[in-house]
Amino acid sequence: MDARLNLFGNPTAGKVMKHIASASRVLSDSTLPAATQALVEIRASQINGCGFCTDMHTKEAAHAGETSVRLNLVAAWREATVFTEAERAALELAEQGTLIADAAGGVTDEAWANAAKHYDQDQLAALVSLIAIINAFNRLNVITQQPAGDYQPGQFG
Repeated sequence: MDARLNLFGNPTAGKVMKHIASASRVLSDSTLPAATQALVEIRASQINGCGFCTDMHTKEAAHAGETSVRLNLVAAWREATVFTEAERAALELAEQGTLIADAAGGVTDEAWANAAKHYDQDQLAALVSLIAIINAFNRLNVITQQPAGDYQPGQFG
């Protein structure tokens, strides 16, 4: 299976990808826990049906030491006992932020208040930015049908 468009080979798409990736790197320096970031990236990618990002972020998380139990339960986090309350709040915010068109009011006040109980303002800014960025990556990959399965941890540096 070939992608409809080579996002890295096309000059315009390559510039866009470079800028989004640059914004993403800012978040790796934030105080939002890396495990939380990975869970959010995986969950949004699952919801959006982005095989490329799901493949990449699950492999990167495993490479960083995340357990297979937690990775396997991200899609069913509500019923799983392996996530902290803070992670659960981040996953709820990620779901609502990803499914924003499905709710008339977008993210609920309850989901926001719950996240705000666990994360400071800088971490919330990182979390909101992460949700926006992973959704942008997901949409680029889904629209262009980027194939999944061959990602190797560290492939993009």
